[in-house]
Amino acid sequence: MPSYRAPLRDHRFVLNELLNVQQYNNIEGFSEATPDIIDAVLEEGGKFCENVLYPLNKVGDRQGCKLKSDGEVEVPEGFADAYTQFTEGGWTAISGDPKYGGQGLPEYVGLAMGEMITSSNMAFGMYPGLTGGAARALHAGGTDEQKELYLPKMITGEWSGTMNLTEPHCGTDLGMLRTKAVPNGDGSYAITGQKIWISAGEHPMSKNIVHLVLARIEGAPEGVKGISLFVVPKFLPDENGAPGERNDLQCGGLEEKMGIHGNATCVMNYDGAKGWLVGEEHKGLKIMFIMMNEARLGVGLQGMALAETAYQYSVDFARDRLQGRSLTGPKNPDGPADPIIVHPDVRRMLLDQKAFVEGARALTLWTALQGDLEQKHPDEEVREKAADYMALLTPIIKSYLTEKGYDSVSQGLQVHGGSGFTAEWGVEQTLRDARITLIYEGTNGIQALDLVGRKLAMKGMRPINTFFAELDAFVAENQGSGDLEPFVKGLAETKAKLQKATSWLVEKGLENFDNAGAASSEYLNLFGLTCFAYMWAKMAKVSLAKLEEGSSDPIYESKMKTGRYFLARWLPQADMHLARIEAGAEPLMALEAEAF
Repeated sequence: MPSYRAPLRDHRFVLNELLNVQQYNNIEGFSEATPDIIDAVLEEGGKFCENVLYPLNKVGDRQGCKLKSDGEVEVPEGFADAYTQFTEGGWTAISGDPKYGGQGLPEYVGLAMGEMITSSNMAFGMYPGLTGGAARALHAGGTDEQKELYLPKMITGEWSGTMNLTEPHCGTDLGMLRTKAVPNGDGSYAITGQKIWISAGEHPMSKNIVHLVLARIEGAPEGVKGISLFVVPKFLPDENGAPGERNDLQCGGLEEKMGIHGNATCVMNYDGAKGWLVGEEHKGLKIMFIMMNEARLGVGLQGMALAETAYQYSVDFARDRLQGRSLTGPKNPDGPADPIIVHPDVRRMLLDQKAFVEGARALTLWTALQGDLEQKHPDEEVREKAADYMALLTPIIKSYLTEKGYDSVSQGLQVHGGSGFTAEWGVEQTLRDARITLIYEGTNGIQALDLVGRKLAMKGMRPINTFFAELDAFVAENQGSGDLEPFVKGLAETKAKLQKATSWLVEKGLENFDNAGAASSEYLNLFGLTCFAYMWAKMAKVSLAKLEEGSSDPIYESKMKTGRYFLARWLPQADMHLARIEAGAEPLMALEAEAF
């Protein structure tokens, strides 16, 4: 039967050896994150995920959420108790601001914990996950009074939070939203409108739900320049800050979804609900983007985390499933057949999964570290570089990790054969759960357009040029380094193709904007592949150094063999992506709309 094991050894490898996060322990905000503290947090967190959350994963999928006649939502059996344990254990507060009750550990610690939560029970993890994003948006844009009222309760998980953007007639194009806000004359606003696809919009697990709602104040400019952000609690806080009178909002329905059944995805109706402006009038989208960008990174993490779960399922199944004989002679001569892990094509699928998961984990934690450096490093140049990287890499993390993560889960189902198509083995649920990651928080096509249309040109192309310079420096430093040379060469060649594609986009995209649109997804995938080439080169460098020191830890030899597979079987995709980019828009746009 399927099971989940927290990948603690690989977390230690990435954090302590690849990223060497201890080098920052003299900086405020990092000093508490010593190796023993990180180990203790992740080890206990891993146990919670394995023993509490994972057993509820299938329960949540089968039972789902139910809307009761009074508008309240019933969550799957065991979720409420798990949520209580989760909040009492302090897991919501890992990276929260200590001023408001958080533990103040770096984001990369919270991200590693978030991976395990998602791997073990994605639907459950979305309840506290969205709360964290809402809290950060309030932290960045709220008044002191709003922060004091909401943040201590949200960081501890006593209150939860949501983001309300989408409406029935508009998704990505938020400039079309119709939800309106009318001043009440006492500093509050009456919020009226309908929002859809609101994850964790209604549930009984927290004492209050704090909705962050985008709306348009009467008389506001059209389009995105007229959007404001409001904090709209389910229960209006009384004079003591406790949940008081019920606000005029209600869950009007639950979406019947393909996956993540254990999370309540709600239609939210606001009927003159009382809300308070967050930040300035008409500038709410800027604050909401704080939560949206964090959510995009979180969704990329979901793509990797579910691929980890599927990989574990696949390896266990491939070791146990007896089918056929090895092409080079029996490997299980005393049994009726060999385990399918001996077959080259099964190994291809397993190695695709392994190469993706380990490369993605390194990239997500490296990116999380950039976020910490942006916020906490005392050197302005370091903060500036980290901010550039966060802006540049967010669409890549969201899109590349979800697309390749879904492919990885699909490979896992294929390893299982017919068993994978049944509910018993768990991987079909994982595949259904993973499919949403390519869609929400901005579809992957939108992320590609954001990368090509905005992120490349920002600040005079400084972020991407800085990234190219970092890759060039790594190549120059490590050329001719024996067994590392294939990784260095692979990185250099892939980066050169990405740079050629960038130059093509700068020239041809300005000639015809359709060229940029037609190339955008392939460009993002080439960029993601280049990021993986960098991560695998860095992991190989660390592993070779440990092997040269005489380490017998099997992780290092495993990294080298998996990395060589990545070089041989993944990097050739760079030529395909470049060829498709340079094909331009004509093959996509030639067929008349009526001919489809």
